[in-house]
Amino acid sequence: MIAPFHVEAAVRIFILLAISLAPVLQAELPPLRHPYVQHWKKSAFGKSHAAGVAARAAVRQLRKSPEKWGGGAAGFGKRLGAGFATHAVKTTAEHLIAAPLHEDLQYHRSEKAGVGPRLKHALASTVVTRNLKTGKRKPAAGRIGGHAAAGAVSQALLVGAGGATTAGLGLAAEAGANVAREFWPRK
Repeated sequence: MIAPFHVEAAVRIFILLAISLAPVLQAELPPLRHPYVQHWKKSAFGKSHAAGVAARAAVRQLRKSPEKWGGGAAGFGKRLGAGFATHAVKTTAEHLIAAPLHEDLQYHRSEKAGVGPRLKHALASTVVTRNLKTGKRKPAAGRIGGHAAAGAVSQALLVGAGGATTAGLGLAAEAGANVAREFWPRK
């Protein structure tokens, strides 16, 4: 079990590391134009993902979960910070694992007809992906690893939260999102 620590301390450490490493990283790295980097930026910092993190924090605020963080603006801020930290770790781990394995992180709708085959495709796409070089289907190691990393972070940030539970709920939510993507009317 990971020892509990304060969210404020974790945020301070992260900010100090970011400030101290920023000049070094900017000076030594070429411009990042790799497709995974662009997808990571959108996934980690995009408006729709930020709105999702805020909505989940609001639901946790209403449910007073975790209770020790209390209510009001301070409690919501802690929930929001923990949500962004968990989301950032999930997205970063997912992309770091997927990139060298050439995993396709995009959801692709089924070309089959009928509710059953399309539902099966949406659910399977949660844990199965396509290799971008070979085109073969394979386990989605990046996606699964990202959710596992998010579970570990949530266990550290939210005392009493189970990492495996968080990872499982994250994969279940992703499966639900895939079903919505599959059956949402096409533009």
